[in-house]
Amino acid sequence: QVQLVESGGGLVQAGGSLRLSCAASGSIGSIDAMGWYRLAPGKQRDVVADITSGGSTNYADSVKGRFTISRDSAKNTVYLQMNSLKPEDTAVYYCNAHLRPTASMHYRAYWGQGTQVTVSS
Repeated sequence: QVQLVESGGGLVQAGGSLRLSCAASGSIGSIDAMGWYRLAPGKQRDVVADITSGGSTNYADSVKGRFTISRDSAKNTVYLQMNSLKPEDTAVYYCNAHLRPTASMHYRAYWGQGTQVTVSS
């Protein structure tokens, strides 16, 4: 059984900062990419940022220069540092990991339960 547990969401004023964390646990063989997605009301779930096992990163244009993704492979944890937050960043943020459970030869995507980020103007 594999679980992804997010933490760090909350309410913040525009211009403020939050740091999200997501820890993967359970019977994990190996983890490839990890990332963050968000779902805002009336919109589809979009990628915010992702990071490969080698440390290469990608960001949505809307968050470049404001958000930073990082990971601690020893702890199977991915972070999202969010600075200069804007009201349009308000969404439920989901952690994603492309990983192989120990009982499998195949990689697949796993998702966290989501954490709410609300930015007030």
